[in-house]
Amino acid sequence: MKYKGKPVITIALRFADNFAPQEGTIKAHETLLEKDGFVWYGKLGSPVSDKMSKQILEQESPRILLIHSGKSDRYWVYIDRIQHETPESDHIPEYYRKSVGVFKTWFRIRKIETAENKVLGQCIVKSSGRPLSEVSRSSMSPYFIIEVGGVSV
Repeated sequence: MKYKGKPVITIALRFADNFAPQEGTIKAHETLLEKDGFVWYGKLGSPVSDKMSKQILEQESPRILLIHSGKSDRYWVYIDRIQHETPESDHIPEYYRKSVGVFKTWFRIRKIETAENKVLGQCIVKSSGRPLSEVSRSSMSPYFIIEVGGVSV
């Protein structure tokens, strides 16, 4: 699949509500976002590289895609900072403040937006050249580097 115009490079991350409060991961983040104007989101596992972080932040409107594991929920999360150091706990949802040490990358979120239903088909995984909709079904990877296009041609 090819896209008209230059694709946007970013990442897609899976998340689950296993340890989230009853309202869920997204709502817990939205609550702090509404209160403070930003909130931090932590990524488990291997850190996002400095090179990839720079590439994301150089985009006109830096964002990452969050994919709810086992559900159809997808979210564009607009960010203005990526770091490896643990941020101030006041801006981290309370439910995971006690385990901040396990998160290797932190994203400072400025806006959360529900993504359209077909978003995974519009994202191409860089390593395979295949749509994220195909790759995410057969891969256990929690993290994908993706290209997001506009209009397919």
